[in-house]
Amino acid sequence: MGQALCLAEEALARHEFPVGCVLVEGGEVVAVGRRQNSGEANEMDHAEIVALRAGLGRAPALDMGRVTVYTTMEPCLMCHATLLLNGIRSIVYAYEDVMGGGTSLDLSRLAPLYRDMSVTVLGGVRRSESLALFQRFFQDPAHGYWRDSLLARHTLAQTITPHPE
Repeated sequence: MGQALCLAEEALARHEFPVGCVLVEGGEVVAVGRRQNSGEANEMDHAEIVALRAGLGRAPALDMGRVTVYTTMEPCLMCHATLLLNGIRSIVYAYEDVMGGGTSLDLSRLAPLYRDMSVTVLGGVRRSESLALFQRFFQDPAHGYWRDSLLARHTLAQTITPHPE
């Protein structure tokens, strides 16, 4: 998660939504990605999709069932479904997406393609560090992306309580 947080910091420094993502297989980083083009409200260049494209491009034969995704924000519904369809079964995220998070989706109620998938999701890992990045993003008047959204209001209302994570 540390590397995902560094990627999110890089995204923030480039005036992007502060999401970083790292794909890990067997303890080794196989791909990374950070949010791109959020200033243009491009909803395809999410960090998880960027990392997945990089991983598949670099190692097309990678066993995605052995990959764990570490991301600074809970994957949205699009990213969650894309990760699942590509074989990812382990997701770790830092900060919850109260507006569009997809990991709480009850797969057993969906069509057969998803129904029998067994997915492990762990949220809240290094949450306070990720929250701080999102607060910086939403506090900066230069960033208009999701400015008056439920996510922005939720994020800015949070108090960061440091504790060992």
